[in-house]
Amino acid sequence: MSGSLPYRPNVGAVLFDTQGRVFVARRAQFPNAEGPAGGWQLPQGGIDPDEDPRRAVLRELAEEIGTDRAEIIDEHPEWLTYELPPELLGRALGGRYRGQRQRWFALRFLGSDADIRLDADPNPEFDAWRWVALAELPGLAVAFKRPIYETLAVAFARHARPHSPASERPA
Repeated sequence: MSGSLPYRPNVGAVLFDTQGRVFVARRAQFPNAEGPAGGWQLPQGGIDPDEDPRRAVLRELAEEIGTDRAEIIDEHPEWLTYELPPELLGRALGGRYRGQRQRWFALRFLGSDADIRLDADPNPEFDAWRWVALAELPGLAVAFKRPIYETLAVAFARHARPHSPASERPA
């Protein structure tokens, strides 16, 4: 069944604060999940038809975490894909996709913690958030997303350091 379904086009955001930490949020439908249980993830979402991925990632940030106070500082050069596990096929992603084909971006957060509003959407995707070290990402991901988070932790490692706003220019 999975081979006959397409991948959903998607963007993802690795949002860094000024300390070089990464924003993660807990999915509202998994409030008791910790660590490898996979309740925590990076912001991500679908790309609308004919939408530029760079615009889509900023739109998704605004929709999911209530702010677009960020600038793109890097982009992973390849589309990354994951397959849904068999128990989620036909249920997750509206039942129409076998997984996601994702374009990932590193972004620098330009706001303050008060700018992050998980309740900005009437149906929030997340119910909690925190800043974590980039190296922690793979351990927070569900198993089927872990390889992507491992790739991102290596690809964007140079951004995981404290910085002042003038020390970095967007890609």
